[in-house]
Amino acid sequence: MSHIFPRHTKVKTPVAVSGEGCYLYDASGKRYLDASGGAAVSCLGHGDVEITEAIKAQLDKLAFAHTSFLTSEPAEQLADLLIEHAPEGLEKVYLVSGGSEATEAAIKLARQYFVEKGQDQRRHLIARKQSYHGNTIGALSAGGNIWRRQQFAPLLVDVKHISACFEYRFREESESAEAYGLRAAQELEDEILRLGPDTVMAFMAEPVVGATLGAVPAVEGYFKRIREICDKYGVLLILDEVMCGMGRTGHLYACEADGISPDILCIAKGLGGGYQPIGAMLCSGEIYRTIESGSGFFQHGHTYLGHPVAAAAGLAVVSAILDRGLIPRVREMGGKLEAALQAKFGQHPNVGDIRGRGLFRGIELVQNRETKEPFGSQRRLAGKIKAAAMENGLICYPMAGTIDGKLGDHILLAPPYILEQEHIEEMVTKLDMAISTALGS
Repeated sequence: MSHIFPRHTKVKTPVAVSGEGCYLYDASGKRYLDASGGAAVSCLGHGDVEITEAIKAQLDKLAFAHTSFLTSEPAEQLADLLIEHAPEGLEKVYLVSGGSEATEAAIKLARQYFVEKGQDQRRHLIARKQSYHGNTIGALSAGGNIWRRQQFAPLLVDVKHISACFEYRFREESESAEAYGLRAAQELEDEILRLGPDTVMAFMAEPVVGATLGAVPAVEGYFKRIREICDKYGVLLILDEVMCGMGRTGHLYACEADGISPDILCIAKGLGGGYQPIGAMLCSGEIYRTIESGSGFFQHGHTYLGHPVAAAAGLAVVSAILDRGLIPRVREMGGKLEAALQAKFGQHPNVGDIRGRGLFRGIELVQNRETKEPFGSQRRLAGKIKAAAMENGLICYPMAGTIDGKLGDHILLAPPYILEQEHIEEMVTKLDMAISTALGS
């Protein structure tokens, strides 16, 4: 009997024993194609010798040094590399152990920034409905997914939420994509004005929404208008690229596709590729200098900030992404994956939308293609697809509650950047089998 407290006590989880390339193997010898990289984590696949050697080498030199006393060479080098390629204006890196820590740090930094500027009346954070920013109390408060929030609601801090930029569901037939994007962005200005412009500290959003919407990018022009609104009212723009960053969408930083720079940017998942737990918060020089010239102390921290071994892994992973030419490869293979998904599911009676960027793709399932009517939540379709896929040797990321946290089902795909055409064919074939099995049950 296992003493592990699992994510789901009613599901028996296989024991993973090894990984190679795009595949994971369990204790029975069964092979699984990792078509979602876990949760968009395993960008380089499994068993990358160059990464594991970098980790071993760092362990031989230094395993741990607490950042209240010392920094480390790999942490410094990783920060240099991230800033070298970062959007304009970002100058400093705060290394943490995962995505929730990164977004939590971003929220707290935004607040301290305004306190140190003498604007401590700025206390409101605005985020979006159907967003996901992590599972700590602050990050969960920022997230706009009802299912994740509901039982913890009495514990959450007050965060305001506007609509997601979700073209498939919310663009009107008579509306151009550009007009819809401007209408969606206008909700931010309206909310800032409602709260009082001098009381809002930040707006937080995912450039491509992952877990809760299924790889939904904003329409063209939306984020440029968001940036303008934030600048107009002195509101910080926080972008959460924990899932969609580090090459996943065909850009090292996902916001590059939208032509904007944030004031604070959060990354994780693909930053360590699963080889070590690591995340990071990047901030502008303006924010850093405000802290530096004020108290000089960011009132926040965790024991494993800037962990040398995690930083060495992150440095090796990001270097591999850049040096191996994997970002253009993500765009190339992402196009091939999109074509394969369209060929197999483009006319499927229960597939309403296929979307995404690069190797970050989503499929939304519907009961009726014409009306976009979702399946009832009692069908538990996402869970059935996940189970059927696992049975067929496929790991994908189905989720329920796509529309409003209660209704709607989608499947998220985020395979390793090293996948080949045969992996795409296997993925699509096995996914088709899993969908058919789930719909028939």
